[in-house]
Amino acid sequence: MNSPRDPASIARVLTEALPYIQRFAGKTMVIKYGGNAMADDTLKNKFARDVVLMKLVGMNPVVVHGGGPQIGRLLDRIGKKTEFVNGMRVTDSETMDVVEMVLGGLVNKEIVNLINSHGGNAVGLSGKDGSLIRARKMVFKRSSPEMEAPEIIDIGHVGEVSSIDTAVVDMLVKGNFIPVIAPIGVGDDGQSYNINADLVAGKLAEVLDAEKLIILTNTAGLLGANGEVLTGLSSRDVADLIEQGVIRDGMLPKIHSAIDAVSAGVRSAHIIDGRVEHALMLELLTNEGVGTLIHGGSFRRPV
Repeated sequence: MNSPRDPASIARVLTEALPYIQRFAGKTMVIKYGGNAMADDTLKNKFARDVVLMKLVGMNPVVVHGGGPQIGRLLDRIGKKTEFVNGMRVTDSETMDVVEMVLGGLVNKEIVNLINSHGGNAVGLSGKDGSLIRARKMVFKRSSPEMEAPEIIDIGHVGEVSSIDTAVVDMLVKGNFIPVIAPIGVGDDGQSYNINADLVAGKLAEVLDAEKLIILTNTAGLLGANGEVLTGLSSRDVADLIEQGVIRDGMLPKIHSAIDAVSAGVRSAHIIDGRVEHALMLELLTNEGVGTLIHGGSFRRPV
């Protein structure tokens, strides 16, 4: 058996990667960075190297990152109690200050520094920079047969994307920089809003006319009923899996973001295992990949 350092093995890897490099040169790849890949030092460095390599071979990576665990840890340290509604963190003004400090500051700049330390040229942004992300307040409604009207639940400074102005991202990409974006938007009322990073990445992929949306997760990909990794799925396939209850819970926001993106013209979406070293390169530049690929087509969201 050939060792990983065997010259013939290395040559085969490079040869396999060549057509993918040629195909994706000049294409925009929006990457949602989160999960274990943001927590493990080895994985963080491998991710940064992958992003730098993508840029060096002619792709245009745009990174959108999360930071929920980091926010939670700081809130715990200052004695701020955290509440969740439908998986969303209730975000009052004090919590929003922490969110901005962690996402727009600590986490964002750590990612920028990592990419730059591996030879890249990254620039950190939040959605407030250059009016990149306009947001509107997210409101939940709860109803029951006993209620005359649905109950409106206010979860504070939690938003959804209203619109995206890509001017600042376009300028950075043309200047050979790698944008690293914190998912914070600003509303018409001037208030800051914390937005789900999967949602921001999907919408950004749409407006940038990206070749791919790549979402890093803590699973091997989208799993079937028997735990197998599903890939090569159409939008209709995914809709059937949701209706069957195979896709549920925390995977739903990622899947909806992916489906919305491919339905709007993004060529493909990938949900990949961020626990695997060099997951980005394995998904982009090899025949096998390391996750789930979803291609475009019509999609009817289940009611």
